[in-house]
Amino acid sequence: MSECAQIIAVLKRSLKARGTTYRDLANAVGLSEASIKRIFAEETFSLARLEQICAALGLSIAEVARMAAHQATPGGQQLTIEQEQVLASDWRLLACFHLLLNGRAPTDIGRELNLQERELRRLLVKLDAAKLIELQPKLKARLRTSNVIAWRSHGPVRRLYEQQVKTEFLQADFTGRHELISFASAELSEASAKILTRKAEVLARDFAELATLDAGLPDGEKRSMGLLLALRPWVFSMFDGLRKKA
Repeated sequence: MSECAQIIAVLKRSLKARGTTYRDLANAVGLSEASIKRIFAEETFSLARLEQICAALGLSIAEVARMAAHQATPGGQQLTIEQEQVLASDWRLLACFHLLLNGRAPTDIGRELNLQERELRRLLVKLDAAKLIELQPKLKARLRTSNVIAWRSHGPVRRLYEQQVKTEFLQADFTGRHELISFASAELSEASAKILTRKAEVLARDFAELATLDAGLPDGEKRSMGLLLALRPWVFSMFDGLRKKA
């Protein structure tokens, strides 16, 4: 897929995520609906027009480009082993990075983690040295990663926290608002398993893109959400034991 096509794909998903129609977008940028449809179909964006469309979606061109660059990785961007080792070495550093990923300003992070300015600056300097952020004047920071990280399956962070996260996340009855759990087990063909895997990857990518879209929202308009996706060949131990006895 060309870079232009990747950017347009991000814009289309952003429209869908926000429930914005081509007609809504046309009204926002002062064009006819037919013109908007033609621009998307022919991929004929001038920079000025792209900036208008991004602004109508509450995004910058830089944010859209970053989302396009990382969309090939289902569920987010993968860090280097060295970057994960740095984060795993200090829980406060990992917490600081997590809050930055979710759009928090460094000063807000200092208050939330009860950090003195000197300690906060020390953490930001370490993140900058690891090339995870760009530390800017007046204690500001710009991410050098996507807003969602795909932690390595056997990497330092998951080895340290995975079991605790799984246990804590599943300790709920999942009956509250925005809570959902569904489990199914069935015998599927190889083709069906591949289809389900692709659909799960799409959902993971959608989660990552929505997180990027919402990172700039005020704290009062968003809340921390967790999404756990799991799919593998599996037989419940009770049934497996019966089969062996038979």
